[in-house]
Amino acid sequence: MKRFLLLSIVLVTALLVSLVTSPADVSAQRSRPSAPPRAEGEGPFDRLILYGATVIDGTGAVPMGAAQVVIENNRITRVGSVGTPGLPIPPPRQREGEKVIDLRGMYILPGFIDVHVHINQDPEYVFKLWMGHGVTTVRVVGGGSDFKAKSEANEITAPRIFAYYSAGGNTPEDARRIVREAKAAGADGLKFFGLRPEVYKALLDEAKKQGLRTACHLSQNQVARTNILDLARMGLTTMEHWYGLPESLLKDYTIQDWPLDVVYNNEQERFGQAGRLWSQTVPPYSDKWNRVMNELIELDFTMVPTLTIYEASRDLMRARRAEWHEEYTLPVLWRFYEPSRRSHGAYWYYWTTEDEIEWKKNYQLWMTFINEYKNRGGRVATGSDSGFIYNLFGFGYIREFELLQETGFHPLEVVRAATLKGAEALGATEELGTIEAGKFADLVVVEENPLKNFKVLYGTGAIKLNEDNEAVRVGGVKYTIKDGIVYDAKKLLADVREMVKVAKETENFEIVQPGIKK
Repeated sequence: MKRFLLLSIVLVTALLVSLVTSPADVSAQRSRPSAPPRAEGEGPFDRLILYGATVIDGTGAVPMGAAQVVIENNRITRVGSVGTPGLPIPPPRQREGEKVIDLRGMYILPGFIDVHVHINQDPEYVFKLWMGHGVTTVRVVGGGSDFKAKSEANEITAPRIFAYYSAGGNTPEDARRIVREAKAAGADGLKFFGLRPEVYKALLDEAKKQGLRTACHLSQNQVARTNILDLARMGLTTMEHWYGLPESLLKDYTIQDWPLDVVYNNEQERFGQAGRLWSQTVPPYSDKWNRVMNELIELDFTMVPTLTIYEASRDLMRARRAEWHEEYTLPVLWRFYEPSRRSHGAYWYYWTTEDEIEWKKNYQLWMTFINEYKNRGGRVATGSDSGFIYNLFGFGYIREFELLQETGFHPLEVVRAATLKGAEALGATEELGTIEAGKFADLVVVEENPLKNFKVLYGTGAIKLNEDNEAVRVGGVKYTIKDGIVYDAKKLLADVREMVKVAKETENFEIVQPGIKK
């Protein structure tokens, strides 16, 4: 156990150091506070009734409304109809001992599940950004155990946490021991990065014996020996991003056609070449393409594409100038985002038009595979990997909805990827993922129809012209409900804005675009 805890401390320390650009920032990261005791949220109630809204239940079914959702303590106990579209919906009646919230004209969705996250900034800041965007469950890949129990007890304002511990080993024997120690320490699953094939095999075999699910970000300097199809055959349950998938589909070589002077540690070269990888694969719907896809589906393999995390690569200016940075991005995070040879994901040494064009082509081929994978019955879940590459917590997760729709998903399929499919990936469908009796009361309430425009889920809302020809903001999550506790989502985001404002004032900081001198 001591060995495992020491390994965890080393991994966490390495992550924190990777997030900073100066010694002062290193000190600030190491001393950042824990999440404070919960000071917001109303409930849970003996009996809570959400009345009159349209229910988008997460299964992919046609929305139902007007409906009411009955919650007792932290569980949904009934979902039923209270009105007919086109006719007036009667006002709710409140009986003694009940809490009724009138949601006529609004929409209720299952709580969103982000299956690829890191807690790499002040936890209160991160948690409130997630909760303010309706994220009620997260899978922390590489940590999260410090907050899991407090979140489960609702002692802090935070999503439900599934903690996937980082695992590796120098030998198969080391790997098996680390898996057993992770299980004993309470891990929900394991996260791998770049390892030797025999170590992967031992980790995955032992994880299966211990009943642990697994995730892998297959590093580019190890994928020549083990691609994602190899790992899926060994028992890997989910893949992160795309690494190892196009390498399973290469047409001319068994490895990526790297320039002969490339160096892995040069991130612009590495990420620039990543944007040229899918063009080296066999054509969509060809025999090899179909064989790889069909075998992954037969293996019940889950894809977590996190399209949002690499979007800056195809349009750097858009990501860098996103309107939420000014009020919601902390100074330490902005400095980490800026071009740098030290910070991970800050690979904008001299990012070119050609780089962006190659990444756009990359996305087209990547999206084609993802959409067809979904169409053939493969599982695609929604993750964001926020906190890197100009991708902000909460906001980046909602952007993933838009990108999945661009991929070809029907909006109802997008919602299902963000709810039911995430629960399936976690092995938690008995309690999470849909609006059904018996499940946890984890819900999202929004005043606008998100199926028509996912932008209404952003904390900054969507822009709309009113009848007076004035631009107004509509949307933003109204309530995030976790375990039957009702949170004012807009108030959570107001707290974040205040955190950012105070940090800027304390540091005399303002966002200045890279290369511009004030």
